[in-house]
Amino acid sequence: MRRIYTGLRGRLVIAFTLIAVAASALVAVIGYELVKNRVIERAEYTAAANVRDTLTGSRFPISALWPGDSPPTDMEITVLQKSLRVPGGAVVVRYEDFLYADGSFGMNDVPADLRARAADRMAYKRQEIRGAMWLVIGTPVWRVEPIHLPQPTGMSVFVFVPLAEEEHLLIGMRQPLAVAGAIMLAVALAAALVSAQRVLLPVRRLGTAARALGAGHLDTRLPVHGQDELAELTATFNDTAAELERSVSELRALEAMSRRFVADVSHELRTPLTAMTAVTDMLSEEAERLPREPAVAVRLVLREIERLRTLVEQLIEASRFDSGTATLNLETVNISDAIEDCLEMRGWSHQVKVNAPQGLAFSVDPRRFDVIVANLVGNALRHGEPPVTVSARSTEHGLEVKVRDHGKGIPATDLPHVFNRFYKAGTRGDGSGLGLSIARSNAQLHGGTISVRPQDPGTLFTVWLPPAGEGPQGEEPR
Repeated sequence: MRRIYTGLRGRLVIAFTLIAVAASALVAVIGYELVKNRVIERAEYTAAANVRDTLTGSRFPISALWPGDSPPTDMEITVLQKSLRVPGGAVVVRYEDFLYADGSFGMNDVPADLRARAADRMAYKRQEIRGAMWLVIGTPVWRVEPIHLPQPTGMSVFVFVPLAEEEHLLIGMRQPLAVAGAIMLAVALAAALVSAQRVLLPVRRLGTAARALGAGHLDTRLPVHGQDELAELTATFNDTAAELERSVSELRALEAMSRRFVADVSHELRTPLTAMTAVTDMLSEEAERLPREPAVAVRLVLREIERLRTLVEQLIEASRFDSGTATLNLETVNISDAIEDCLEMRGWSHQVKVNAPQGLAFSVDPRRFDVIVANLVGNALRHGEPPVTVSARSTEHGLEVKVRDHGKGIPATDLPHVFNRFYKAGTRGDGSGLGLSIARSNAQLHGGTISVRPQDPGTLFTVWLPPAGEGPQGEEPR
């Protein structure tokens, strides 16, 4: 069964959905990153400004610090750390070779690149420490002289500012962004379904109309709405359908004229043929008493009269199939006896071997079954070589009759065409080329088929007829 996504509707919906997902994800990611950068930048700016302002207004005697002097007391360092520390944060102070840690934080928690940059200017960096995100601010402490020139004091401070609140804020934004993305996806999916419906409705109508056209309803037309590509396609379909209807009408008229011509000619030829056939027996008897050359001419005329009679009968039969007037009169017959009678009536009994169970009974039209067997056996005798065999058997699928000869066989290029009217394989034979076509038409009237297969040596024709009542719905055996 065809999967739904292989259809045009499924592909349109999938394409719209993928575009919506990509657009939603892109909008969400860009929005999240913009807000995240803004929040982090604001936190960084605020924390750095607080550190700068705190150091500027600190009560710690920074002006008293000189490189190489005695280090500040622990009390002074504690006062400095307390003034710089934010809630939940920490401050690490380094003065020359002295380090003043704060709780569990030390210089090991300060990134190496930040320590290098903080040697001569204020710098900061976000760093994950013990599973939490922190803003680490590092700056040297300067002393401002009366002449307002900053001088180094040899002290550096590193302030650890927690970013937990910002993290919570960003985490809280993810859910609304996800909800907005889901809403956008739902809207896009609904739009995709509506758009697909609007796009596919004309396509579906075109498909229905094309199927109706293929079924023989040549007057099928579609209303044209709008001026888009689908409207242009619909108008083209209508023009094509109109042209097809005109061409088919002309062909049907020509075909009907041809059939009437063949039927009329065949019936007109039947009258003189009847008169000619009436004297064939007398001519045949007289030929025995005529001199050699006139006798040969008489026999040639008799043979051609017989060929002409057969051709006319076949043309009349073919015209019945073409006009749809051929009917089926089913009777339950003994298949073995029917085959034997067919061969005996034509004088072929001594040339053909029959393999059929004596008790095999089947429902067929006796006259049409006789035509099928006669045409296949006659074809085998004319174009094949002995032995010629006819076998019949009953299967679970119906009746199977096989006719085989042991001649050179039919060329492979001719096999697909042997049932075509007036087709003669190669240049052999003097038949009309209608026998196999009529045999197949009679089998199809029964709801069956005839197939041909090459053998080594010879050719095998297989007739399959379904049980009575099944008709064309029967299943041909393989």
